[in-house]
Amino acid sequence: MPAQKTTSLLRNVVSQLRKRAGVTTLSDSTGASLTGRETLLRALVLRRRLHRSAAPDERNVGVLLPPTVAAAVTNLALALDRRVAVNLNYSLSEELVRFSIKEADLRRVITSRAFLERMPIDLSGTEVVILEDLAKQATPLDKAAAAVLAVLPLPALERVLGIDAIPEDELMTIIFTSGSTGRPKGVMLPWRSIEANTSMVNALLRLRSDDVMLGVLPFFHTFGFTITLWAMLSMGVGAVYHTNPLEGRVIGRLIRDRGVTIVLGTPTLLRAYLRRLPPEDFASVEIVATGSERLPRAVADDFEAKFGIRPFQGYGATELGPIVSANVPAARALGDPDEVLREGTVGRPALGVRVEARDPETGEVVGPGERGVLWVTGPHVMLGYLNQPELTEAVLEDGWYNTGDVVTIDEDGFITIVGRESRFAKVGGEQVPFGAIEEAMAMLTGGSEDGAPRAVVTAVPDDATGERLVVIHTKLEESPDELVKGLADAGLPRLFIPSPVDFHEIDVMPLIGIGKVDLEAINRIAREAAASRKSRRTAPR
Repeated sequence: MPAQKTTSLLRNVVSQLRKRAGVTTLSDSTGASLTGRETLLRALVLRRRLHRSAAPDERNVGVLLPPTVAAAVTNLALALDRRVAVNLNYSLSEELVRFSIKEADLRRVITSRAFLERMPIDLSGTEVVILEDLAKQATPLDKAAAAVLAVLPLPALERVLGIDAIPEDELMTIIFTSGSTGRPKGVMLPWRSIEANTSMVNALLRLRSDDVMLGVLPFFHTFGFTITLWAMLSMGVGAVYHTNPLEGRVIGRLIRDRGVTIVLGTPTLLRAYLRRLPPEDFASVEIVATGSERLPRAVADDFEAKFGIRPFQGYGATELGPIVSANVPAARALGDPDEVLREGTVGRPALGVRVEARDPETGEVVGPGERGVLWVTGPHVMLGYLNQPELTEAVLEDGWYNTGDVVTIDEDGFITIVGRESRFAKVGGEQVPFGAIEEAMAMLTGGSEDGAPRAVVTAVPDDATGERLVVIHTKLEESPDELVKGLADAGLPRLFIPSPVDFHEIDVMPLIGIGKVDLEAINRIAREAAASRKSRRTAPR
């Protein structure tokens, strides 16, 4: 029987922290700043405190913290104790936070008094561990033991902590999906997934020891957890964190003060930075990478014109921890940039990733340039959904994951996202992608002050055409009739153009924690609006 493969992720992290012993490695907007040695010492002290208080069978531990130095150290401490970190999504309702706690069978949740004062969340039924109190409870013996461990030869340190042979398929974290399309699912990611993703990041960006990442995406999001926490720790680069990705002035100051070279975010965040930050704030930045939603060419053009850096687009999924593909920025490309970056695509598969576009009906692999549902395999595929074997079986097949995204893959391997299977309407028997309509709408309406889209498209059932397009929007300068004319003038097919009566105004666009639109809320609003319209039509006169 072949020996079970083990992970080297923590070995890489400890080695890099020792190399950066006197170099600032973690910092945040609260003023906290730690060198590599201080990071390792803090994590070892916290690990010792948690190890004493948590039962050996208490595998899953909740973390309720925004992206900060404290959150990074807490996640590292849990990993060093071979616990499963469950970073709770504090942007969800209290009901869904409690649902996540119950699903993950959490007995305790680590948080901070400062965070709970700012965002009170009911954690009844769990033991609430306050970081500020835990720090005060650390004894001289705890600190002395950590100091000894920090300088032990690496093999000895691993043996003492019991992390010398962690199976690569052992569960490392549970990340609950954002809930943008329903109740959050607990994605179970093993150590191999996070380790593979860190290697992918390094292969894509060719990270340097003088790089500094801006970490504004929360650790309950796989992009934040894997890339701005574990990739930087294991690859030996610095990170600076802030709790609110939309606070442009603070972020601009952090980029200037810390010499940030890599900014990771979403197109929504880039729109906000375009409106709020002067060009000099991005003087040190070499790379701006986006994910989680489509990067419109207009946003990339405007960003490059103002800051002198062209954002590039990548693609991933929580179930893959998250990377699937990315374009490689010209600043870090080896060889011909045209071979590693193609505008309008999400790049080619990352290191160790294989992809196929399959016919949604037959399951057969389609040819280059043909539409199909994207399936992905590689060392980073999740173990499955927590407590949901049937749902797991529906998306995993022989190590391949069904992303549910409709794509084309060209002859050179570049992937173009056409849309979600769930983000198409069947109007009169024809497939109508919401994304194409939304992009045309954005050109007509512009963006909001906070960078969020002003109009989102969905569909509701219709007796005559199968489905009917609905536009949910915030206050606009243009009337529905003017927008419908503008969509026609932009060349959209007739089936792609909603009726003026199906435009519905709301006060605020619903968003989830990372600035993406809450699609479940949008669908609910559309259904309610359609029901109200139907009742008005059928009411007796």
